[in-house]
Amino acid sequence: MKKKNNYTRERLAQGPISRKAKKYCFNRSKKIRTGDTVLVIAGNHASQTGTVLSCKGDRAVVQGVNFCTKHVKPSKLNPQGGILKLERPINVSNLKVCNAEKQPLKLKVKLAANGKKQLVSNVDGREVLHRSIKKS
Repeated sequence: MKKKNNYTRERLAQGPISRKAKKYCFNRSKKIRTGDTVLVIAGNHASQTGTVLSCKGDRAVVQGVNFCTKHVKPSKLNPQGGILKLERPINVSNLKVCNAEKQPLKLKVKLAANGKKQLVSNVDGREVLHRSIKKS
């Protein structure tokens, strides 16, 4: 019988986190990857679309979504200083993958004949391949 992991976010917050615990609690989404077009489905930026610039853990930076302003003091590198607009990460659970026509897709994982996993969406009653999943 397989042993159950005792990792919870509250327990992990008490001390240093092992690699095994990080992999269990902070694993990233297989469905959203850098370069995908996504739709924001919840939060302040709902119904906005953009391209994923980067993914780290369970958060993704989406182009044109979730801006914050940062006030920069004048320095040698930036003598003018000023106010910058930065894109901040958004949780992957608030994102949905879109197709080329900016319509959201419901993706599911299927096992192909060659044994590789593929992401598939249902369009007009037939399954359409979105992309294959690489083993990491």
